[in-house]
Amino acid sequence: MITLRSPFFLSLVLTAGLAAPPARSAEVALQSADLIITHAHLVTMNERRDLIEDGAVIIRDARIIAVGSAALAAQFTAPKTIDARGDIVMPGMINTHTHASMTVFRGLGDDVPDRLRRLIFPLEKNLIDRELVYWGALHGFIEMVEGGVTTAVDMYYFEDEVARAAQQIGIRGVLGESILNFPTPDSPEPYGGLAYAKKFAAAYRNDPLITPALAPHAPYSLDVDHLRQVAQLSAEFDLPVLMHVAEMPDEVATLRKERNQTPVEYLDSLGLLNRRLVAAHCIFVTDSDIALLKARDVGIAHNMVANIKSAKGVSPALKMAEAGLRVGLGTDGPMSGNTLDIIGQLGYVAKLHKLDRKDRNVMPALKVVELATLGGARALHREKDLGSLEPGKLADLIILDHESTAFVPLFDVYSTLVYAAGPKDVKTTIIHGRVVMQDRKLLTIDPAAVRTRLRAIATRINAAVAAGLK
Repeated sequence: MITLRSPFFLSLVLTAGLAAPPARSAEVALQSADLIITHAHLVTMNERRDLIEDGAVIIRDARIIAVGSAALAAQFTAPKTIDARGDIVMPGMINTHTHASMTVFRGLGDDVPDRLRRLIFPLEKNLIDRELVYWGALHGFIEMVEGGVTTAVDMYYFEDEVARAAQQIGIRGVLGESILNFPTPDSPEPYGGLAYAKKFAAAYRNDPLITPALAPHAPYSLDVDHLRQVAQLSAEFDLPVLMHVAEMPDEVATLRKERNQTPVEYLDSLGLLNRRLVAAHCIFVTDSDIALLKARDVGIAHNMVANIKSAKGVSPALKMAEAGLRVGLGTDGPMSGNTLDIIGQLGYVAKLHKLDRKDRNVMPALKVVELATLGGARALHREKDLGSLEPGKLADLIILDHESTAFVPLFDVYSTLVYAAGPKDVKTTIIHGRVVMQDRKLLTIDPAAVRTRLRAIATRINAAVAAGLK
């Protein structure tokens, strides 16, 4: 086996596959499969980071059952075969932090200071309802699928509507119901999201695509007692916890003044710092915080574009990754980073960390692609199921057009993905073994109908904003 280690020798990549299939006599029966992808340029992201120039992936019962050379396909029969014709096939991207339904507000107040309190919270208070959440989520998930995202980690209101949209599109979701210390669109009482979350979690407990989660908004937007209740409920039902952590300067200053603790230390004292927590942003974390996050096995959602757009700073995600933390990439909501695909984040992650460290050698392209795939799976503690093309893993994968301008010439597939590729280079998206988009055509929903509804919703929002949200 030859494994690619240098970007200058792509032509030496495997053509024989991970393991050459044994010779098959005419009498040997073909094995059944549901989907065969062949003649693919495989970016496996497995432990050896194997690349296979002419490879095949075999899928059955929503899982990958074989990966190897294109000759492997001759051992199987399936009702559907995709001839990739040299296209890049790789694991789907994992968006570890977003608020998909906020597509309905995208473009509002992008340059307004203190936008969260001055604009976002008032917009949500006055306008968010089930209809907006559902259609906004549909629109957001379409964008993700078109951009190669196969798993979305979302936190918002009416999260059962987000789940309904995710199921209709066919995207995998870790979906958290928001919990705050004031009345919200789906709860007239403060902390009503906790009861809502319990019902939501029970309804989707065994869903193959949806993992229900708790989403306490932030350390500053819940009191001590309710944060402890979240920790207890998470432990009792083994529910993920999605939370903004160490994102705001005043969050850090207030906790330092009132408790002489960092946000990370504060959450640890309440029992929330553990393997079930996915901590978003983590811009203002200290070296001791990083050590504590590592010791507690916390997942980190690194939202580079949203963080720099808000001018808060560059999260020390590189230092966290170097320390062995579980770091994945996120877009944040479409009012923060504005786009929901992960491919568009890759170049920023590489370049900003190089600039921040003043070292062009840090955050190489291979590492960035790892963060977008296997890193996201690790942040969710789902690396046994997601993040690479390996037998036994769930069949979440994407196909990118090798005839795209960005992919010609192709010397180093990782560098091309990070520094040149874009979301529109994604041709096909497969989730849970199901082809959700093929040749840029959504197969599960009509995007034009969703856009029509979004335009009608935008007209209503625009009128409300013009009237001062009265």
